[in-house]
Amino acid sequence: MKKYIITSLVAVIAATSSSFAGTESYKKTVVPVEEPCLYRDTEFQIDAFGTGAFYRAGEPGWGGGLGMNFFFLRYLGLGVEQFVVGRQNFGAEWGTFGHLFVRYPFCWGLSPYAMVGIGKLYGDSQKSYGAGDVGGGLEYRITENIGLFGDARWVYSPDFNSNSGGVLARTGLRFAF
Repeated sequence: MKKYIITSLVAVIAATSSSFAGTESYKKTVVPVEEPCLYRDTEFQIDAFGTGAFYRAGEPGWGGGLGMNFFFLRYLGLGVEQFVVGRQNFGAEWGTFGHLFVRYPFCWGLSPYAMVGIGKLYGDSQKSYGAGDVGGGLEYRITENIGLFGDARWVYSPDFNSNSGGVLARTGLRFAF
């Protein structure tokens, strides 16, 4: 009889112990992956662009140039550029400008920006002019490292005569590192 009681007790303990084991259920939680922003907090950029100069008086000029920019904050950067513009009756003009950029990048690829700069303009007559400019533009990043941009700026110099000066427009490729 004792043998039956002990066997029954062991059977009851074995049967009830499985009811306490593993009461938790595990659910798979899906964590959404945040898309990386195409604009980095600090980045170095190289620009290759075509340019057009549209003067208040006279014919337009066409050319191109190269530039380098460094954004030390996501929204603020410095740049330098060199460009050449040719006009049929006036010869070639070239300029070197330094710029301060303020941009507001959207992580999905678009970034409007404003710029202000100072520099020097040179011409075939070997005379140079100090100049300043102010303008804005738009950049679209195709990938994290390649973008398309277009901008326009008003170029002003106190050394220009009343018929000179005007808008300088650029469009080109931007390579970011």
